[in-house]
Amino acid sequence: MGKRDKLSVFISLVLRHNPGAAQITLDEHGWADVKELLAGVNNTGRSIDRETLEEIVRTDQKQRYSFSEDHSLIRANQGHSISVDVELKEQEPPEVLYHGTAQRFLDLIRLEGLKPMSRLYVHLSKEIETAAQVGRRHGQAVILQVKSGQMSRDGGKFYLSENGVWLTKRVDVKYLKKLDGSGCEEREV
Repeated sequence: MGKRDKLSVFISLVLRHNPGAAQITLDEHGWADVKELLAGVNNTGRSIDRETLEEIVRTDQKQRYSFSEDHSLIRANQGHSISVDVELKEQEPPEVLYHGTAQRFLDLIRLEGLKPMSRLYVHLSKEIETAAQVGRRHGQAVILQVKSGQMSRDGGKFYLSENGVWLTKRVDVKYLKKLDGSGCEEREV
């Protein structure tokens, strides 16, 4: 992992989970002052300047971060384990969304559905391949299809983050189907 990648991982930790790691604070909407973030990261023995931070944000494949309009503030778009309101607007989801997880979590999901665990929201994607990539990060991948349209009609709330990740507080088992490795419907969870 290169220096820039390591900086990105650390910034993600700071903006999503532990602002104290860089001795900064986030406001109630998850925003950090860019100058304070740069100073805080540099004070940990890492080296970063504004140009490097701008490049990290611009080139991040998952589009994890956003700047305020004047680039004086920065925040993570989603994935927080700390309580912040990133000002998500409720949106009507597509008819189906997908969630990638690991095989070892399937028994618990069958009992409790999808829960945010250490995060504020359950993360869902529009694409099967994105869900598969997420699942592979945690072990043997399992792809779950979420009947998001029906869930929404039944009163479930969905939000779309700045980087295209669909978010919801919880998904009941009745809205889930397990897909086989080729992305075809296999059976109820």
